[in-house]
Amino acid sequence: MYLSNRVQTLAESQTIAMARKSRDLAAQGVNIISLTLGEPDFNTPDVIKQAAKKAIDDNFSFYTHVSGYVELRQAICGKFLRDNQLEFTPDEIVVSTGAKQSIANAVMCMLNPGDEVIVPAPYWVTYSEILKLAEAKPVLVNTSIENDFKMTPQQLQQAITSKTRMMIFSSPCNPTGSVYSEKELSALADVIKQYKELYVVSDEIYEHINFVGKHASIAHIAGMKERTVVINGVSKGFAMTGWRGGIMAAPKWIAQACDKMQGQFTSATCSITQKAMFAAMHLSAETTYPMRDAFKRRRDLVVKALNNIKGFKCNNPDGAFYVFPDVSYFFGKKHNDKVITNATDLCMYILEEAAVSMVPGAAFGDDNCLRISYATSEEKLSEAIARIKQAVEKLS
Repeated sequence: MYLSNRVQTLAESQTIAMARKSRDLAAQGVNIISLTLGEPDFNTPDVIKQAAKKAIDDNFSFYTHVSGYVELRQAICGKFLRDNQLEFTPDEIVVSTGAKQSIANAVMCMLNPGDEVIVPAPYWVTYSEILKLAEAKPVLVNTSIENDFKMTPQQLQQAITSKTRMMIFSSPCNPTGSVYSEKELSALADVIKQYKELYVVSDEIYEHINFVGKHASIAHIAGMKERTVVINGVSKGFAMTGWRGGIMAAPKWIAQACDKMQGQFTSATCSITQKAMFAAMHLSAETTYPMRDAFKRRRDLVVKALNNIKGFKCNNPDGAFYVFPDVSYFFGKKHNDKVITNATDLCMYILEEAAVSMVPGAAFGDDNCLRISYATSEEKLSEAIARIKQAVEKLS
């Protein structure tokens, strides 16, 4: 069996791996509570589903433009203008099979082997692996829970070299839930604008799950729109993970390159998904508020409960649906023959001892922490944290 070096050096997504472990244990009859996947436990809004059903009945089942049919791209431009005060034209929009493909398109089109990319850590697991496929070099900038896991302008400045070509980050952030304010983004932009070859990939897929007010995009900062690739989609804000609808908004020359790249990989995303996205783009932000508010209640429940467990140290995340507690207190402790040396060990211990699955922070660039998704019911969250508490209290 001969496999390429690129696939052999590619790491499996730890979120998917832990979710699979959970399913395997559940299949064996173990009562697993999974807090692994970043997937809203809500249904797609009816108006979106109805649009998709109508598209099927209308036989909208043929190839579209690689970047998405033009009326959809026009609607996306309308969404950006309405919600973000960003002016784009349809030829600056590329619709893809999920935001993950949108990011991969940008990385593959904009980077050469050896180019450096600044990645604030913790970061979404896939960033580093996509950069690896492009043979680019991730330059990790470690942040801390004390600073709400946000990179400072000083850290950004220190990380830039003559080889730096890109910065990639998410806000609201997966895995930390941190949200950059417009003031904080402006301070980062002041650094970026000093380097004409430095571009930003801004992952804004959690835009609508924001507990502190209006979403801020770095592309809205003066002088940054022409330097920014905005990544978005419908999976999180509209509970459409399985529909696979991603969005890129970028300068025309980048969008055209990504259209060319996508044309050789997948061509356009599903035509029915595109019609569903068209309906979503016409919904006001208020449509997403009930889900956002439910996630905020769950965040409050989880953070309060975790902070009542000795050894868990949480910030108060302002968006997305994750908490990323520091659990280094438990390192060196043990129960029976199980010794905890890092957060990965603790995740496996809790899975085996309490039947609760989470994702080790090492997957996101910080093995002092672990990621807990609270995209499940309050009842399950309360039960999961009670199990976690009982398990870690056995460690000494």
